[in-house]
Amino acid sequence: MKATQLLHNLGQSIWLDNITRDLLTTGTLQEYIKHFSVTGLTSNPTIFEHAIKNSKSYDDAIIKKRKEGQSHEALFFELALNDLTQAADLFRPIYDKTNGVDGWVSLEVSPLLAYDSGKTLAAAAELHSRAARPNLFIKIPGTKEGLPAIEEAIFKGIPINVTLLFSREHYLEAAEAFLRGIERRIESGLNPNVGSVASVFVSRWDTAVATKVPADLRNRLGIAIAERTYRACRSLLSSPRWQRAYNAGARPQRLLWASTGTKDPQASDILYIKSLAAPFTINTMPEATLQALAAHEQLGSILSADGGDSEEVLTRFGNVAIEIDALAAQLQDEGAKSFVKSWNDLMSVITSKSDVLKKAAGN
Repeated sequence: MKATQLLHNLGQSIWLDNITRDLLTTGTLQEYIKHFSVTGLTSNPTIFEHAIKNSKSYDDAIIKKRKEGQSHEALFFELALNDLTQAADLFRPIYDKTNGVDGWVSLEVSPLLAYDSGKTLAAAAELHSRAARPNLFIKIPGTKEGLPAIEEAIFKGIPINVTLLFSREHYLEAAEAFLRGIERRIESGLNPNVGSVASVFVSRWDTAVATKVPADLRNRLGIAIAERTYRACRSLLSSPRWQRAYNAGARPQRLLWASTGTKDPQASDILYIKSLAAPFTINTMPEATLQALAAHEQLGSILSADGGDSEEVLTRFGNVAIEIDALAAQLQDEGAKSFVKSWNDLMSVITSKSDVLKKAAGN
């Protein structure tokens, strides 16, 4: 049996961290759903930048939208919504079958808004309305400025994928924002069943310290952080406060492992997959990692609910001068800046490709 099926049977959702028009038009995404147990997907500016730059599949749509007077950001969101609503429709049977637990896709607000709560909320509401799909998450960074927008979005009934979380503390802040939004809905007599996931980035930890730690600690920091976060998640979801919300009809915010492609060529190609297998969580993986997983027929043990030896491992990192809290803040800040760079690159690709197509058409 494929390891993808084993992971699915375990109760962890496999989401694809990729979207291209070619994945949709060639039937590849449908094949992943059928044969690799894929039950959702995520996207980001880098993914779309690569997709539009490296494919001709968007050319006709770009020409058409340019003639309609659209460009830059407006044109991008037209292209992205087209892809993601098609993907949402492919996953809709899973969404319906699981009563909304699974079968989601995600679209990110402009990262240029990461430090403006009001504009982030307005953008999230607009994109959710335009998509008109119940199984589409809007991604909002779990930055200090993003947290109020997350709470307000949940209160307004907008499903949210909280992104750019790097630590237990980041996760707990995101969970608090989600729960406050849910509790406000309960107090207002609104349906508290609003979907959300909290996306914790894993591999970037190990990349950040690769040259700073001894060999026996390489590729262990991201997993230890994830284990610590999983323990906090399990504890929080069993707390009286959350139980009251569940009793009122709320749905738990699921924990999602992001950035799970192996960066170290000397490590296992499914290092972060086999190490983070846990029921009622999600692993969103790059296409190459998904294919690698499907080639395996075994998984490791289930992630320990008590965090395993994570605290011991993290203490060892502290002993070699790795300051976890400071590094978490640094990684989140670098992640936000990286998304802005990717966004600017995406806008440049759309502009340059639009100009090339316009010139080729003689317009």
